[in-house]
Amino acid sequence: MNKVIDENYYDLIINNNIVPSYDTGDNITYINDINSILHVYNDRNDPCDLGRQPYHRFPSIFTLESDLSLEKSNIGKVQRTPYLGLYGLGVIIGIIDTGIDYEHPAFRHNDGSTRILNIWDQSIQDGKVPEGFTFGSEYSSEQINIALKTANPLELVPTRDTNGHGTAIASIIAGKVSAGDSFAGVVPDSEIVVVKLKEAKRNLHDIFFISEDAVCYQESDILLGLRYLITISQQLKRPLAICVALGTSQSGHDGRGATTSYLDFLSRISRIGIAIPAGNEGNAQRHYFGNASSSLRYEEFELRVDEKDKLFWMEIWPDPLARLAVEIITPTGESTKYIYPSKDNCVENNFIYSKSVVWVNNITIEEETGNQLILVRFRDPIPGVWRFRVDNIEEEAFSFNVWLPNGELISRDTYFLNPDPNTTITESGNGKNLLTVTAYNQETDSILLQSGRGYTRSGVIKPDIAAPGYNLSCALPNNRYGTLTGTGAAAAHTVGIIAMILEWAVVRGNYTSITGSNINTLIIRGARRKDILVYPNNIWGYGEIDAYNLFIKLSI
Repeated sequence: MNKVIDENYYDLIINNNIVPSYDTGDNITYINDINSILHVYNDRNDPCDLGRQPYHRFPSIFTLESDLSLEKSNIGKVQRTPYLGLYGLGVIIGIIDTGIDYEHPAFRHNDGSTRILNIWDQSIQDGKVPEGFTFGSEYSSEQINIALKTANPLELVPTRDTNGHGTAIASIIAGKVSAGDSFAGVVPDSEIVVVKLKEAKRNLHDIFFISEDAVCYQESDILLGLRYLITISQQLKRPLAICVALGTSQSGHDGRGATTSYLDFLSRISRIGIAIPAGNEGNAQRHYFGNASSSLRYEEFELRVDEKDKLFWMEIWPDPLARLAVEIITPTGESTKYIYPSKDNCVENNFIYSKSVVWVNNITIEEETGNQLILVRFRDPIPGVWRFRVDNIEEEAFSFNVWLPNGELISRDTYFLNPDPNTTITESGNGKNLLTVTAYNQETDSILLQSGRGYTRSGVIKPDIAAPGYNLSCALPNNRYGTLTGTGAAAAHTVGIIAMILEWAVVRGNYTSITGSNINTLIIRGARRKDILVYPNNIWGYGEIDAYNLFIKLSI
């Protein structure tokens, strides 16, 4: 059986430099020039498998980042200007998400044919596998067009979007105008390539203590999806605007993860533009920041755990100068005693007065960042207030950040009692060269409270830009229309504007070597800024996106 989809194998992300140490034929899946997947047999799902294998090799778990106005970003003004009139013609929109309802009129030409070039459905295993890959099923525009002429298209092309998020994201970027439904995507003349992600393996749910019914996706599949989009773009020799409207609170929030690093690399390549959501963790109370003076050397913080949350993880990331020991105290007063840092230990803690079990990996050097990481995983935690005491072995002042899972991986009723809304941008939004998009309410001109806030843990300015993200009109499966709110919606809106820039620059020949980093600079330069605010800042970035203004500044 293909190991990418076989639940008896972990999919571990490794650097290509060490592939020769492991390669025995079919245990390696190539991702890109930087990383590959190492398939490791697993028949027990032991939590301490994370410890035997380094933390950074396990793919992070990503969740969806979204729960009117085109005029607010001055898109309509660009399209009504005779010498501009940019609708995305000749540009490919790359979507990595929950799939797409290809039957929806939002994704068809006026003659009823599809505007979708290709769909790679990673979850269907009985169709044609894309060339250069080992799993999933690929459907071409020709196949889709034949299916659309039949009474039951899904019999020929069975891919569908049962969630609706991918359909909504694609339509905000590229949906065809529907006057009767008050709907229009940003670039309705563009064409679309879709990667439908398969859901994360059960063994990753087990290793990161995620409930079976949680909708989430694994990092390695996203990386493979990116390779697929790049391959199609290169084959067709057309510019590509990429939207990955997903995020994770795993990692050190400093832009060093495998996906973030690769997206950062792609943003410096000609004819590719990318927008990344800032996440929706700003007001979720899932981040804590601690700062202890040298006279104390230790700090305590508290976490309220709700009875609904039977499985979850928490990550403590100290600053580089600290080495922390951690003590965990249950609501009944039982303690784990101090757990000290080591290279690869995994400590299981059972308690007398409750059935709670806590696993702690106090990793002295997390290999991807070089920093210490304390990973705490809870099974059946007793409801109430848990206390955590961190003590610096180095006997000097220190600071640290703590993150809980993002999205719907835990309920809103589990939270820190003294949370910090800053440094809540999800990965891959912390990448230095990526365009990180926060969301604002275009009706009230106010930031969405749930929008992730910067800066990164290493102090890099994020977010970069604010875009409309409140109740954006969108297409939904089964020929419906609705609205989408969140930074994923705002990122989709921004990808539409990126496609306009790519049409102007590449398709029309004005700047054929333009890179994503160049595009980011143009968008930041053209942003609207309020006199009462100082820019950049950790809430609005460099201001509100303004498509017309960026082209005006190009012409002066």
